[in-house]
Formats: sequence, C-alpha cells, structure tokens
Amino acid sequence: MKNNNKVLIAMASGLLVGGVLGVLFAPNKGRETRKRIADAEKKLNKSIKETVNRGKEKFSDLKDGVKEKIEALNEKVREFV
Repeated sequence: MKNNNKVLIAMASGLLVGGVLGVLFAPNKGRETRKRIADAEKKLNKSIKETVNRGKEKFSDLKDGVKEKIEALNEKVREFV
C-alpha cells in the first residue's frame, strides 16, 4: 500500500513539474502562460481527486471483503464449538 502511494505521488509530481516547465518554455505571452498554468493545475487537481476517490473505493471494497471473511470464519468457529 505504501509503495502505491509513493508511485502516485511521484507520478503527480512529475506531471505537475513537466506541465509547468512545458508551459513556461513555450513562446507565449505572460497572460496566456498564466492561464495555461492555471488550466494545467485544474486538470491535475481533478486527476488527483479522481485517483484518491478510486483508491478510497478500492480500500472500502477490500475492507468489506475482509470483514465478510472474518464473519464467515467466526461462524465456522461457533459451529465447531
């Protein structure tokens, strides 16, 4: 789980840095450059939120699955006793 978080953070950081550098080195006026940076930031924020939400859903599904397995195991133990 920790490795996945590190990978996601690294990818998001790389996207952000690459996007900003690409926009800064493009031959545009300052106003256009600032607008492009703001647009890139909005897209990155949206992407991060979507990734976090997918991660939360997967974690919730995993938690529910573990809970069901524990309950089934408890039932078997009760039947045995």
